Amino acid sequence: MRSNYMFTSESVSEGHPDKVADQISDAVVDLLIGKDPEARVACETLVTTNRIVLSGEIRCSKPFTQDEVENAARETVRRIGYEQSGFHWRDAAFEYYLHGQSDDIAQGVDESGNKDEGAGDQGIMFGFACDETPDYMPATLYYSHRVLERLAADRHSRAVDFLEPDSKSQVTLGFEGGRPVRAIKLVVSTQHSAGCDQAKLRDYVKGAFADVLPDGWMPGDDDIFVNPTGIFEIGGPDGDTGLTGRKIIVDTYGGASPHGGGAFSGKDPTKVDRSAAYITRYLAKNIVAADFAKRCTIQLSYAIGVAEPLSLYVDLHGTETNGVSAARLEQVLPELVRLTPKGIRTHLALNHPIYEPTASYGHFGRKPEGNRFSWEKTDLVDQLKQAV
Repeated sequence: MRSNYMFTSESVSEGHPDKVADQISDAVVDLLIGKDPEARVACETLVTTNRIVLSGEIRCSKPFTQDEVENAARETVRRIGYEQSGFHWRDAAFEYYLHGQSDDIAQGVDESGNKDEGAGDQGIMFGFACDETPDYMPATLYYSHRVLERLAADRHSRAVDFLEPDSKSQVTLGFEGGRPVRAIKLVVSTQHSAGCDQAKLRDYVKGAFADVLPDGWMPGDDDIFVNPTGIFEIGGPDGDTGLTGRKIIVDTYGGASPHGGGAFSGKDPTKVDRSAAYITRYLAKNIVAADFAKRCTIQLSYAIGVAEPLSLYVDLHGTETNGVSAARLEQVLPELVRLTPKGIRTHLALNHPIYEPTASYGHFGRKPEGNRFSWEKTDLVDQLKQAV
């Protein structure tokens, strides 16, 4: 690995059009899993000027109505804060195109007789962890998320009155000796109220960055870009169409790790796009937390309808310590956690309505709360140490 370099990650806020779509899709997942923990959901959302469109495949053993789904979608938009002429939680047109899950898929996925529950699709999934932050996340993405969370908190609390929901950030850090040491470039583009003073907005964003970044990391004024195109009054779904699953790098590791390509939001946990990505993060984080390595990437692969993973790959990026090898970890991990779809769902308690909060500010690097973000726990450390 290089020791001295620059690296950049971006984030987008809960009000970004694609994130609005992600949160609506996960609100539908939560609604149906709240009724039937074994519900099957694949919900895609499109949002544009005063319009919300849902499509996909579902199966739920308990009754629900289209009105319940619509209410979940509108409540999500209301919580985010959209009450604009071009996109309003109450006034937007709503279109519903959800239908039953394919019987061909169901027969391969469902558990029956001596057949274990199979993966909902083929695919490759990656998990990653590093020791750059207390949350074992890449520092560039960590601070990109944190500054937007700060803006959102100030908007919701009305600490400031000029912010609107849509915003993006980008953080470039300088690394020396493989460690982040300072910010090189900082970017925020945020929607704002009509007539907002741009100098006032810039000073506010600079203050937010200064509060979020470690002391001494702020770059010079010429290296901080706030709304570099100028006025940003038209935003959200009115300014740009949003679709589920278009922010997968924001959702994961900010480009610091490979990505298998599958999105998470709108999918129930039988879909290994989601559940296997969660378990690989869980395993990688526990490996780094156990001081076996400073960086860890894990890959799993699956075939549709097949329970056991086809492959398991561990990469410690040359940072391994305490004599632990990637090959040894590849032997040990399946002994500690069963890596079938059902084994993952059971170990991480994924059959609960826990998903809407995952759909903004990243699925990883979050604080475990009850069943939420269970894949962020480090409760496997002692077992790993004993096994290795």
